[in-house]
Amino acid sequence: MVADSDSKVAWHRAQLKKNRAALKQIETARFTIGESSDPKAIERTKRQVAELQLKVRESEQIVGQHDKQARRPLGTDLRSLSNVSWRNWTGNGPR
Repeated sequence: MVADSDSKVAWHRAQLKKNRAALKQIETARFTIGESSDPKAIERTKRQVAELQLKVRESEQIVGQHDKQARRPLGTDLRSLSNVSWRNWTGNGPR
């Protein structure tokens, strides 16, 4: 992973890692231990999963937007490079 000069993006990358791990842990526990029969526990888990998924989506959008503005296109053939709008790309990130 590349170090980010923008601390906001770095924070969101860390949150992505943390929240994805939490989602994985919840799903793993659900299949390993089984689901609770307590309706309150089921509702609490559903709320927790929905909250984590929302946080992951928000962080993915912020990181994706940063990556889209700050990174060069990965394709190096003439056809893919000719389709890129180079005036919108800056090597130093958004200013």
